[in-house]
Amino acid sequence: MTIGKRMYLSILTLFGVFAVFFIVFQQYREKEYKIETLNQRLQVFNANLEEAMEQEGFSIDSFIKKHGMAHLRVTVVDTTGRVIYDNLRKDYSNISNHRERKEIREAIDMGQGYDINRVSNTIHGDFFYSATYFPDRNIVIRSALPYNNDLSKSLRADQHFIWFALVVMIVLSMVLYQFIWRLNSNISKLRLFAQRADRGESLDTEDLVEFPDDELGEISESIIKIYIRLQKTKEEQNILKRQLTQNIAHELKTPVASIQGYLETIIDNPAIKEENKAQFLERCYVQSKRLGSLLNDISMLNRMDDGSQMMEFEEIDVSITIRQIIKDTALQLKEKNMKFIDKTPDKIIIHGATGVVYSIFRNLTDNAIAYAGEGSTITLEAHQSGEYRWSFTFSDNGVGVDDKHLPRLFERFYRVDKGRSRKLGGTGLGLAIVKNGVLLHGGTIKAENAPGGGLKFEFSLAK
Repeated sequence: MTIGKRMYLSILTLFGVFAVFFIVFQQYREKEYKIETLNQRLQVFNANLEEAMEQEGFSIDSFIKKHGMAHLRVTVVDTTGRVIYDNLRKDYSNISNHRERKEIREAIDMGQGYDINRVSNTIHGDFFYSATYFPDRNIVIRSALPYNNDLSKSLRADQHFIWFALVVMIVLSMVLYQFIWRLNSNISKLRLFAQRADRGESLDTEDLVEFPDDELGEISESIIKIYIRLQKTKEEQNILKRQLTQNIAHELKTPVASIQGYLETIIDNPAIKEENKAQFLERCYVQSKRLGSLLNDISMLNRMDDGSQMMEFEEIDVSITIRQIIKDTALQLKEKNMKFIDKTPDKIIIHGATGVVYSIFRNLTDNAIAYAGEGSTITLEAHQSGEYRWSFTFSDNGVGVDDKHLPRLFERFYRVDKGRSRKLGGTGLGLAIVKNGVLLHGGTIKAENAPGGGLKFEFSLAK
């Protein structure tokens, strides 16, 4: 049995039990109300009869004929329980004592009392009794009506309420069934989806195409769409990982092969000249440095991919970082006859990771030094963008790049000129580190060719 059917039967059973208890309670209250109404009617008659006794020439028989109800029986009893009047039986000496009759006892104790559907021991028949005690006269007046079919029907609770409750229950069960059916349909499809997802089966089937047009259907569709999107993203990530692994292997192979080749030459030629040996060792050292840079860049990217939880964030003055980079690259700038113009204001405070922020500006600077061309100028500007962000413009007036390369500049291991990049010692990861670092700090970045020539990067960092 599905959860929808169990829910349907549970709710229906609960409502049915509630309806039965409510109907029984309502029936009981209605019957009690009718009994109380009849009792009050007889109590009023008893009171009127006692009041009429004050009149001269009063006759109980005449009063009953004039004011009584059909088949009404009236009995007058003293406080000892002895019958002193009964309109249906006159042999009072043969009538048993009424002191222990329920309605008489209650009337003497509490002023009034009644008893319903009790067999009369005096005239043998079922009656509804209502008795009233009058302490001034020391008598109890009891009026009674025969408990026949007419009285039983008048005291019976109205049955229309039962039919109304049954109709409501039927309508509710139909509405509930419709709702549970839709819920059950969604749950069944979600279960089918879970089973197929667990077994790695295709989800592009008609069973999972359409859901009921309601909130549950929308949620179910969204769950499946999110899962499919995640699967596609996972597949894309796997493809990217394979490509990245291949690129890393390719990039590592070049310096490793160079180092291995130089060392093999030295080992295989013990009589090699010292000057050639020193030259080969120097080239090994250069390739080892390139290998170290590549591993450092890969490590940096991996830490940024893992997210901010792997980084220690603190208050950073970016202006100090920029001045440090200018100082660190002063020799390289001088060799290329280049200038670095810093137009940023003092005290650019952000909350970030010091090493990553340094890598952003250092990689942009190294990229410009490597590719902008000799005699070019680097310009860095910054301004506040709203209350929560700093915007930066890093540009040079060098050779720039072809527009077709701009969308791919931030890809890992992407090079505009592969031969020249490797010759200059680049790892192909510098701009990828820049982009990931900017994203890590809640910003965005784009690259474009400057109008006057050269390359321009516009990016932002959250404060």
